[in-house]
Amino acid sequence: MTSSSRAALAQILDQLRGEPSRTWSIIITIYGDAIVPRGGCVWLGTLLSFFKALEIGDGVVRTAMSRLAADGWLERSKLGRNSFYRLADKGRATFSEATRHIYAARPPVWSGHVDLVLLANGPDKEASREALQQAGFGSPTAGVFVAPGGGGAPPGTLSLQATASPETLRELAARSWPLETTAEAYLRFIDSFAPLRAALEGESRLDDLEALVARVLLIHEYRRIVLRDPLLPAELLPPGWPGDAARALCGALYRTLVGPSERWLDANAIDENGPLAPGPEVFGRFGRL
Repeated sequence: MTSSSRAALAQILDQLRGEPSRTWSIIITIYGDAIVPRGGCVWLGTLLSFFKALEIGDGVVRTAMSRLAADGWLERSKLGRNSFYRLADKGRATFSEATRHIYAARPPVWSGHVDLVLLANGPDKEASREALQQAGFGSPTAGVFVAPGGGGAPPGTLSLQATASPETLRELAARSWPLETTAEAYLRFIDSFAPLRAALEGESRLDDLEALVARVLLIHEYRRIVLRDPLLPAELLPPGWPGDAARALCGALYRTLVGPSERWLDANAIDENGPLAPGPEVFGRFGRL
């Protein structure tokens, strides 16, 4: 690795080490981004080699894997002394939706109105509230939920369509979702990864394992933001919204890193039956920038 790319990646790693340990969360990221497209099962030794490049010890990784297995995310099997971990059904369902949100989600064409949903008093009130929150509805005040038009509302709610001036609708969105916090997170993401993109656009290169490290950390940081982003139409967002720039940066870096990182997986990722089959769909991610 040349000096500029080494410095950029080292800065990202330093930021990671300055945060509370999230080894389990990085495991979730590498499964969702790199292992699921290859079948969803991998030898523990493959993961230990990857985490060694992050300077995370074997004991920490083993503990995190055990925790994820106990929580129903992973299933463990053994062949001799070797342990293999497969993504469980619980994880597959969650990853399917997250994959759409991370790699392909774009705000839909706006209908021109918002849906306002009022919770009705009754035995299903709390269930309806949870369903609305899970569906990405925002809430400007207690008992009232809002979404761009066309989202639909669960049973047990009262809904209506509303239109207003662009300024009023943007104010409603700002009161309904933590857009300022999300924008700040996107800006920090850009600050963290723009130097690596600049280095790789020059003559700097990463070796294959370093490319996988950078790719996983890229998606690890991006998904923490985008999975909390309601992905509103541009008409409801404040001027200068940084989400589009963050997605463009993430997509450009991903396309640069995916080739060498997949080479490392080709050479090192195995399950009980041998090398993991390639997952060609990863090369089409972020294709709609």
